[in-house]
Amino acid sequence: MCTHHRCFNRRHFLLAGAATGLLAACGQSSTGTGALVPVEIDRSTSCALDGMLLADYPGPKAQIHYEGAAEPDFFCDTVEMFSIYLSPEQIRKVRAIYVQDMGKASWDEPVGHWIEARGAWYVHGSNRRGAMGPTIAPFSSQEDAQKFAGEFGGQIVRFADVQPDMVVLDGGALHDQRM
Repeated sequence: MCTHHRCFNRRHFLLAGAATGLLAACGQSSTGTGALVPVEIDRSTSCALDGMLLADYPGPKAQIHYEGAAEPDFFCDTVEMFSIYLSPEQIRKVRAIYVQDMGKASWDEPVGHWIEARGAWYVHGSNRRGAMGPTIAPFSSQEDAQKFAGEFGGQIVRFADVQPDMVVLDGGALHDQRM
């Protein structure tokens, strides 16, 4: 038979465990699948690579959620996100990647409209510029990607089609013949 003190400690331990489980669910979808939800950027959100403030630049943004990290890494451009994700040195377990749907978000001041990156359609090689120059524009629908490519050029690709040579972060300096 347990004493009152020991029963209280056991009950306290069980309640603490339940509370921890509820807190761990914060940031997850309400569908019960354990899927993460995107985090909205604000005026102080900075790029994980270069510290640039995301809200100060045009074009699509991205975020990668890593296993064991409380907050995602944000990127001021999809090219940066792909460059990190496709890097052979990237060994952290990725739980989710979100990009902005440029069929719905404003190009000049993109806010919201986050979509799961692996299911998106992308336009590579358009004449639209993002925070770091040439960018890869994401879309939730193939039709929006086709419309964008028709207006701004570029090739439509899926997430798995993006290759490391498509996301070189040299800013074009290696190909500048004026240097």
